[in-house]
Amino acid sequence: MGIFRLSSPSPSTALKWLGFVTAVWVQAISGNNYTFSNYSDSLKSLMNLTQVELNNLSVAKDVGKAFGLLAGLASDRLPTWLILLIGSVEGLVGYGAQWLVVSEKITLSYWQMCIFLCMGGNSTTWMNTAVLVTCIRNFRKNRGPVAGILKGYVGLSTAIFTDLCVALFSDDAASFLVMLAVVPLGVCVIAAFFLRESPPANTHAEEQEEYRFFWVFNAVAVVVALYLLAYDFIPSPSTTFSRVFAALLLVLLASPLGIPIYSFFANRARPSPDIEGQEREPLLVEEVKTTESHDKVDDVAVEKAEDVAAMEGEVGKRVPLIGEEHTIFEALRTVDFWVLFISFLCGVGTGLAVMNNMGQIGLALGYADVSIFVSLTSIWGFFGRIISGTVSEYFIKKAGTPRPLWNAASQIVMAVGYVLMALAVPGSLYIGSIVVGICYGVRLAITVPTASELFGLKYYGLIYNILILNLPLGSFLFSGLLAGLLYDMEATPTAGGGNTCVGAHCYRLVFVIMAIACIIGFGLDILLSVRSKAVYAKIFTSKKSKRSSAAASNGH
Repeated sequence: MGIFRLSSPSPSTALKWLGFVTAVWVQAISGNNYTFSNYSDSLKSLMNLTQVELNNLSVAKDVGKAFGLLAGLASDRLPTWLILLIGSVEGLVGYGAQWLVVSEKITLSYWQMCIFLCMGGNSTTWMNTAVLVTCIRNFRKNRGPVAGILKGYVGLSTAIFTDLCVALFSDDAASFLVMLAVVPLGVCVIAAFFLRESPPANTHAEEQEEYRFFWVFNAVAVVVALYLLAYDFIPSPSTTFSRVFAALLLVLLASPLGIPIYSFFANRARPSPDIEGQEREPLLVEEVKTTESHDKVDDVAVEKAEDVAAMEGEVGKRVPLIGEEHTIFEALRTVDFWVLFISFLCGVGTGLAVMNNMGQIGLALGYADVSIFVSLTSIWGFFGRIISGTVSEYFIKKAGTPRPLWNAASQIVMAVGYVLMALAVPGSLYIGSIVVGICYGVRLAITVPTASELFGLKYYGLIYNILILNLPLGSFLFSGLLAGLLYDMEATPTAGGGNTCVGAHCYRLVFVIMAIACIIGFGLDILLSVRSKAVYAKIFTSKKSKRSSAAASNGH
């Protein structure tokens, strides 16, 4: 026997999609933490820094992410709009101070610059936490596509900022920093009005509609990425052409607004629930009993009703299994968390080292302008994020493939990329930029939903920000220590007080060591795939059961 549930979305559906569009915009401007290479050379010249000193500034920027724990704690206590505003105001101060220094309006000491770089880096943790936590809770049945799209736009943001600066301000470092300070504030103010937690999909039809809409977001994002990539390869574009490019780019970024508009009018066109004979979707009795649990936690963590009753009174005493809701302390006591943490360090730490040192790597290999490599890393990072999020979700639904397997594959490809860069074969920096971008993107897009699937959503904001500690830690180990020290060992002093190194030998040993780190990460990801296999088998079984129930209902 079945009962009926209305299949039409609630009136708030359009607002939920409008919130997701503004979340995309926030992510499209929150990758400013990866743009250090665009103005690092100006800082090095103005402040007469050695490479170690410059790299330690980039570490200070990434250390700001360590304070993302504050954003994680706040995500369970403060509204989304307030978290967004805190991050954007902090970014205004942090990047505003850097602009004053680069434009030579003020002079700051080295330690003062470290503080403002740290503030700029921390600002993005507030914005990213607000966006990811809210959207994954709103669209919990499609976590892979959500993470892929949002993290994909973070990857594109470096190219968006870089290309807009080149188009409008002829690649001026001071103007670039003004954009980093002001634009995120404006976008976050807009998002603060629309991005909020909403009820997730509670029918198979709504889940499928979400999936179709995410394909539209993917398509738009791919068009934006190709558009940016095409502009990067246009030699010396005219001022008029550059301004037209910038205007069309803004139109493309605004185009996802069509989805909430469509949703709004589609909902209005549907019959009212009071109208006799409205189309309704049958719901099995078993689904009624478990819907509330499914809405609060992932399908993996749902226990059978009788098991829950039998364990009542004991649940507070036992350690939760992987795939169930964990408190932060319960998660930290598991082997799986630390396997995920260290493997994440091997991937994102080495990737950050390349991004932070791209300016000096390019100069060492004889390239006067490294902006194209910064853009290539950003754009291909987008493809890594958006493809891996959607593909990993597809294979979970199709065969229960553990998500960490995709991280393992990215580690091997990244290791090969570092070997090619160490050999300094012709075009190796182009290849390396693309490979590092793709694999870094895969790591971020896969790890975000993986953490929620293994440890639950209740304390996800804090768990996510503990994992993000890998960014400052990896930056310190691979960029500040490894790359900085080895570069200075090979460099020669210059008249201005800094130092420089030219030749493939400058970073060769750095790339070899980072390739070894990626191989270690590969082994850890394989281990986590084996340990989490049962979790993803449960997710696959649950999703397959829902599809079968929906098909049977439609057949009736």
